[in-house]
Amino acid sequence: WTPRDAVRLMTTLMFRPIADRVKAGSYLLYDCACGTGGMLTVAEETLQKLAATHKQKVVTHLYGQEINDQSYAIAKSDMIAKGQDATNIRLGDTLADDKFAGQTFDFVLSNPPYGVDWKSSLESVKDEAKRFPDGRFGHGTPAVSDGQLLFLTHVAHKLRPPADGGGRAGIVLNGSPLFTGAAGSGPSEIRRWLLESDLVEAIVALPTNLFFNTGIATYVWLLDTTKRPERKGKVQLVDATGFWTKLRKNLGSKNREVGDADRERIVKIYDDFADGEHSKIFDVEEFGYWTITVERPLLDDDGEIVRDRKGDPKPDAKKRDTENVPFTYEGGIEAYVAAEVLPYVPDAWVDEKKTKVGYEIPFTRYFYKYMPPRPLEEIDAELNQLAGEIMELLREVEA
Repeated sequence: WTPRDAVRLMTTLMFRPIADRVKAGSYLLYDCACGTGGMLTVAEETLQKLAATHKQKVVTHLYGQEINDQSYAIAKSDMIAKGQDATNIRLGDTLADDKFAGQTFDFVLSNPPYGVDWKSSLESVKDEAKRFPDGRFGHGTPAVSDGQLLFLTHVAHKLRPPADGGGRAGIVLNGSPLFTGAAGSGPSEIRRWLLESDLVEAIVALPTNLFFNTGIATYVWLLDTTKRPERKGKVQLVDATGFWTKLRKNLGSKNREVGDADRERIVKIYDDFADGEHSKIFDVEEFGYWTITVERPLLDDDGEIVRDRKGDPKPDAKKRDTENVPFTYEGGIEAYVAAEVLPYVPDAWVDEKKTKVGYEIPFTRYFYKYMPPRPLEEIDAELNQLAGEIMELLREVEA
């Protein structure tokens, strides 16, 4: 279900920027939701072609796991035909039963299902998260209705650590992993771990109507355990939604493709690593914020402050409020409260015990372009024209 043009873009973004790191030797490629194996095939072709261009001879070993019996059988057959070790394609639920537990890879790529619940994996995931707090799911778990972030953190854990040469990944997700979940929630904690561990290199927004079975917005997350020096502590956001070519004939929901010229433009924007119309560079901390709880005193019928046994004001739950304070706010929480809260409610205070850390990536906000509304005169003229056309049609019917 992943069109080849989307896979070629993913694999080009994965491999071309690290061409100098691809030396002669063996490389392990892995897809945690491999379907029929098409993504692994394109990845292998891209890596082999890149290596040949740089006069390097590489050997690739393909690994994949798939939950669907039929897709698994096709993928396994394809590996046999390619001369690959077919035992490296395994059947099973990646979230509930990782068939490659303890193994890491040079390159990981995947297009897991969007917005699909993980109820069938719930017990296993929760148990693993409890037993291995530093493992795949120990950082947090999302809502049961959508398992995309579980696949994302799984992919991150499958990358070789820097001591073993490092690993690089590309994974396609919809927009929800960017921002769902309040501060302290499972989704936010997963983003916090990924960003504070400096694993997220770039996120590329793809054109809509690119996939066969959905027209929603999709994004490629690029992860790297060995970022280049200039990218350390940074995240690049690339808006590639406008780089597409219209298909002559629709293929399901797909009526656009990323052509060769489109792909080259996107990769160049990524390679240039500069702020511009289609690219924004951020420090990791710019995605972080504190959620603070602002309390106000409870008053009795006489308007006097109600106090507890220690003499401290009791908070009024009805007046309780929360505020999000960006990490980048100069002076931090204290300065924020002094400037944004106390001038309006002088009796307020912050309950520091309730302060939580959150991370979100408001992608569309960074690339928002204001479009002024049409003049009222133009709208009125159009409505009058349409009203005239309707009256003319009615007269024809009556005649």
